[in-house]
Amino acid sequence: MSLLVVGLSHRSAPVSVLERVTLSADAQTKLLQDAVAAEPAAEAAVLATCNRIELYADVDKFHAGVAELSTLLAQHSGVGLEELTPYLYVHYEDRAVHHLFSVACGLDSMVVGEGQVLGQIKDALARAQDLHTAGRLLNDLFQQALRVGKRAHSETGIDRAGQSLVTFGLEQLSAGTPVTRWAEGKRALVIGAGSMSSLAAATLARAGVAEIVIANRTQDRAERLVRILTEGDDTDVPARAVPMDAVPAELTRADVAVSCTGATGLVLSAEDVAAAVGGRLPAGAVSGRPAPGDAVGAHPAHDLPPTSVGTEEGCPLDLSAVQGATGFSVAGEAAVAGMDAAQLEQHAAWVVGGTVDRRDSARRPEADAELITALAATAATAGRIPERRRPEPAAAAPRPEPVLFLLDLAMPRDVDAAAHRLAGVRLVDIESLAEASADAPMAADVDEVRRIVSDEVAAFGAAQRAAHITPTVVALRTMAADVVANEIARLDGRLPGLDDRQRGEITQTVRRVVDKLLHAPTVRVKQLAAEPGGAGYADALRTLFDLDPETVAAVSRAEDGIDKPEKNSKNRGPA
Repeated sequence: MSLLVVGLSHRSAPVSVLERVTLSADAQTKLLQDAVAAEPAAEAAVLATCNRIELYADVDKFHAGVAELSTLLAQHSGVGLEELTPYLYVHYEDRAVHHLFSVACGLDSMVVGEGQVLGQIKDALARAQDLHTAGRLLNDLFQQALRVGKRAHSETGIDRAGQSLVTFGLEQLSAGTPVTRWAEGKRALVIGAGSMSSLAAATLARAGVAEIVIANRTQDRAERLVRILTEGDDTDVPARAVPMDAVPAELTRADVAVSCTGATGLVLSAEDVAAAVGGRLPAGAVSGRPAPGDAVGAHPAHDLPPTSVGTEEGCPLDLSAVQGATGFSVAGEAAVAGMDAAQLEQHAAWVVGGTVDRRDSARRPEADAELITALAATAATAGRIPERRRPEPAAAAPRPEPVLFLLDLAMPRDVDAAAHRLAGVRLVDIESLAEASADAPMAADVDEVRRIVSDEVAAFGAAQRAAHITPTVVALRTMAADVVANEIARLDGRLPGLDDRQRGEITQTVRRVVDKLLHAPTVRVKQLAAEPGGAGYADALRTLFDLDPETVAAVSRAEDGIDKPEKNSKNRGPA
């Protein structure tokens, strides 16, 4: 077994990078075809979800495999290899199996324990099977991953720790309010009719929304989802289907919108969202910016006390007259015009007492006059004497309560991220879900799921190692059968007078002898091969019995059940 996985996910890369690496269905098909055409790989499968893209392959050389798969991911995603490399992770053999089993159980999901990934693994296997890029190894691996995931969900309480991305997203939108209470009576717009959108529509229906509108590029799929919602036993909500060009108008009437399409560009721009909430908020509130003249921290000049200049002989500024000015203090932390606290204190003493403190013998009267003049000019211009002190925290302009809730589950995103800044809008997308899930508590059942994964990885490895030696054992028994047949034919030539009963008895005897001689070694070698480090027993059998490697490879190809290119016909092992 030479299983290799190269990929990136929300754990290794920022959402901005994941968005760019997202592959369409056609791109995934081309990636698989190019992967199996590459020299190191015999089988390949792509697992693509909203927060991961991984390429699995059966390779004959580790380093060459990593280089080739990384290059293919970069080429098909359009992201340069140098830019992509820091975010890639690599798992090999048992570690690769452990990774996929963990993914199947929801341990590696953005929302720990979610079960949607099982459907995505099933889709990945089906695609590889349809394209004939999955052989025995990847078929066994992905099918076993599905069984392990189902076992984890049935034998543990991992479902209590996790939930669907849809449910988690709706909980973030409701901001602590129970989703059923928050959703009650709301009008919902669901954009898209795929598996994630369908789940969102069903979840909203069960939560008690008043109406659901389904928008999709293919009208038939939208209408089919409407029928499921209106005719289902567990949902009873008015629903209707609309074309995609009706989305802007429907958004003006919606209270909550969920979008998860396969579009490569934005489905909802910030302008679309602003227009949808513009009529529901006070004038000027949508942008979230204060109106002119209402800027935080602004002080009209007439609110400040007047500045007195030239009221004291020899001093251009009457400091005593402005000590009560807003923001001014003689002992302030620091003043503009190049004056520090000590200088201000000296000039204040000079104004009050008529003398200047000469503690600084190096001070020149001309410098004092220049500083006072600069300070006076600043005060005359600004209307007050400012200070270099830490400003008071600016009071944020109050945002109105949300009137439109947006849940963007697409990758790349469907909704313009600028909508986050719009007043009256609450947007939750993959990036904000990743941040929120980082602090989500994990259930105690997670440890039990990890134990299941470890046990299943060990069992899968043993089965694969045992299977790895099976073609060699089959080739050995085939060779023994040929020896028996040749010897019986030679006996017929030497003893032509044997009747059928005698010939049959002799043949059975010889076969029993051969079978008994081979039984114990072949059973034992399978047991030994299943143990860690047992891969070398196949080589030992081939060497001891002088088996033809091409015969063993032919048995392997027959067991795989797929046609491989000739470059992959040779016997392969881990590099």
